[in-house]
Amino acid sequence: MTKITRRKFIEIASSMSAVLAWRLPVAGASDVQWRERRDLYPQGVASADPHPDSVIVWTRRQPSQASTAKKLIVEIADDSEFHRVVAKTEAVLSAETDWTCRVLAAGLKPRRVYWYRFTDEHGFGSRVGRTVTAPSYADNRPISFSFVSCQNVQQGASTAYRRMIWEDERKTAENQLGFVLHLGDFVYEVVWYPEDRPQGMYSRRLRDIVRYEKGEKINDFHVPATLDDYRALYKAYLQDPDLQDARARWPFVCMWDNHEFSWKGWQSQQNFSGVRPAQTRKVAACQAWFEYQPARVANSLGAPLTRYTAPKVVDKSISNFDEQGLGLEEGNLAAISSVRLFRAFRFGKNVELILTDNRSFRSEPLTDSSAFAPFQPKQFPYVAPQDVIEVLDGGRAYNGGEPPETIRFNGKDVPNPRKNSPPQSMLGKTQKAWFLNQLRRSNSPWKLWGNSVGMLDWRIDFQNLPKEIGVEWPATGYAALGGDDWSGYRYERAEILNLVKREAITGFVTIAGDRHCFQAGVLSESLPPKPFDPVAVEFVTGSVSAPGLFEGAEYGLPKDHPLRAIFLHKPSSGAPVQPAMNLSMMHGVRASLALQKIGDLHQALAARNADVAPHLSFMDAGGHGYSVVRAAGDELEVEFVCIVRPVERTDRADGGPLAYRVSHRVKRWERKGTPRLERTLLEGTLPLVV
Repeated sequence: MTKITRRKFIEIASSMSAVLAWRLPVAGASDVQWRERRDLYPQGVASADPHPDSVIVWTRRQPSQASTAKKLIVEIADDSEFHRVVAKTEAVLSAETDWTCRVLAAGLKPRRVYWYRFTDEHGFGSRVGRTVTAPSYADNRPISFSFVSCQNVQQGASTAYRRMIWEDERKTAENQLGFVLHLGDFVYEVVWYPEDRPQGMYSRRLRDIVRYEKGEKINDFHVPATLDDYRALYKAYLQDPDLQDARARWPFVCMWDNHEFSWKGWQSQQNFSGVRPAQTRKVAACQAWFEYQPARVANSLGAPLTRYTAPKVVDKSISNFDEQGLGLEEGNLAAISSVRLFRAFRFGKNVELILTDNRSFRSEPLTDSSAFAPFQPKQFPYVAPQDVIEVLDGGRAYNGGEPPETIRFNGKDVPNPRKNSPPQSMLGKTQKAWFLNQLRRSNSPWKLWGNSVGMLDWRIDFQNLPKEIGVEWPATGYAALGGDDWSGYRYERAEILNLVKREAITGFVTIAGDRHCFQAGVLSESLPPKPFDPVAVEFVTGSVSAPGLFEGAEYGLPKDHPLRAIFLHKPSSGAPVQPAMNLSMMHGVRASLALQKIGDLHQALAARNADVAPHLSFMDAGGHGYSVVRAAGDELEVEFVCIVRPVERTDRADGGPLAYRVSHRVKRWERKGTPRLERTLLEGTLPLVV
């Protein structure tokens, strides 16, 4: 690790709008008269983006009728009792940043647990936080961390964090988690007020956690419209006790997904029954994220971000796009470049973590666009024809630059609306160049991509439906689930995987969220009947609390739907419905239909389609919880920790019962080799996973 001088840290802290807390020459007992007053710090404390010699610490000290504060004393110590304070400084509070405070604690030692707290001029203190610095770049020991996504505090409980804390406290110091990687949907901007939806969400109670002062109502839900609305959302979420405890125990490394801005958002645009400009809302979302998520982010030039200054933008439609689908309207460019979240970290000798922003620079998602409208398959919920997506996504580059004039769908030849358009892009030109360069230059055994949205194909072979089902798949190949993630950006996905193969990049693993499911598998540019040639590995984590595909089908798919058995299995014993979609995606529709008919899982596998998912090792469309990575030089293991559906919070110290625990291990493969997954640990009962 290159040693950074104190002067350089002062420059970095200043550019980050963070106060610097430099390590003291000699550690000593605290002389601060600290009295804990958590009510004055209702969003708790947090730390973020650990380096071997520094970490950011954060809090929010709000004014109240009984007490206001102008400044905070910040202490970092070697012990929880603050008998050995190693760094100390003062920070000013301001309404301009909604009374949030961030401090860069520097000059610290690598792979070390530290404790921190904030105290105002009246002696009223925050809770005590715990953080961990990253290992030195030469440290060859294994590292452990967890990754999570999709926490909906309004519709569920954050008991996954309670389980995570409970298990981590019982591990040896060497095996404890070093940080939590949050892959997005930290908040859900779409909010149902209980009176607007008294029936709740599925079987879930809607919590009245936030009211938008200037928000907009769309159908029966509400979305934020101003900076104060987005701030109110974060303030509400950060009062969740389990989430707050997790932020007080570990440093978080955060990347946003879509709900930090807009459910159907891309760049600075929203899509509520049609695309509409939302540059002002994108800027508000960026500022609130910056204030409430401490992170080492940059401006559009790549320099550490100064105090967030909202660019002056107006909500204006975009009519001009570049070759990657980037809207060239001035306000759009200003909004999406006002904070640059893509960045990289080095954790010891064995791991480089690369984070990309998969929302701010993407072209419009195809499955939400007018180009896809003629190809919506009726009677086939949740899916889109994969062959149609490939043609439309590739545009004029499809088939080596010879796209078809028409696309066969539902027995007709439909004109190809994108035969003269450029391919779609998820990352955008600038970010993609940065990302590919990070991959090429990395010398770490494991190159981990914090990918936020999944790449693993999840598909169903509806072309193999028996005629007696009574519905016919209107396309020529497989059905793809999704479309909003990499399943809808297949051309660029192939570009990345081809580069990995061509340049023989080994140890490439993507860790993703967004799908509200657990998945493990290998990544290949194509699947049977096309060539199957894995070059990378992916793990997708289940949601912390947001409902998933299985739950949506359980409550939303009519009981007389002809395809119900493909998605849901109702045991004859009267046991609760099970996710047949797991079986369909891993073994094909005929296996699920056989299971519903004969009731025996292993006999049903006689009808399986071996070609549907040779890439998948695990699939659970209904799982909630978190995932733990343990990376050593020669192997990487990921453990899925699945909890029961987190409908309500529990007071149990362990967060409530465990549904299952399953691990997969991959040994580092050689150049030109093939990655292979091995299931290594199992506890509990897997939900229709074979």
